[in-house]
Amino acid sequence: MLTPLDIQNKEFSKSIMGYKETEVVSFLDEVAADYEKLYKENLELKDKVSVLNEKVEYYQNIEKTLQNTLVVAQNTAEEVSHNAKKEAELIIREAEENARKIIEDAHNEVVKIQKKYEEIRKELLIFKTRFKTFLSSQLETVDMFLNEVEEKQ
Repeated sequence: MLTPLDIQNKEFSKSIMGYKETEVVSFLDEVAADYEKLYKENLELKDKVSVLNEKVEYYQNIEKTLQNTLVVAQNTAEEVSHNAKKEAELIIREAEENARKIIEDAHNEVVKIQKKYEEIRKELLIFKTRFKTFLSSQLETVDMFLNEVEEKQ
């Protein structure tokens, strides 16, 4: 690629019927100045493109990081939700099992109380029968005693 200095230092061979040297030199100076301006502008634009490409790459890396973070967050949320459901199911199962045990224990206690009640009721009947028998025998003894006392008189 030509540089502005190449254009400025370019020399042409002279011929008898050639162009006016002053016009050529003036034109070449003008071309060199414009070319230098364009050359510098091109370098600046290349620098800007390079900086912008670096920024685009930086933002693409940030975007990838954010996407990965989002995926990790979604996976974590799903895992937490799944674990919470499992724990809730476990708590419910344990509560149901405890409720069944409490009901079973209460039922067993009711059965024990009913058996005890029946035993006490039987013992009461036995006691009543014995007490009646005892009273009856005491009455007979008293009657016999009174009869003996009356006979002796």
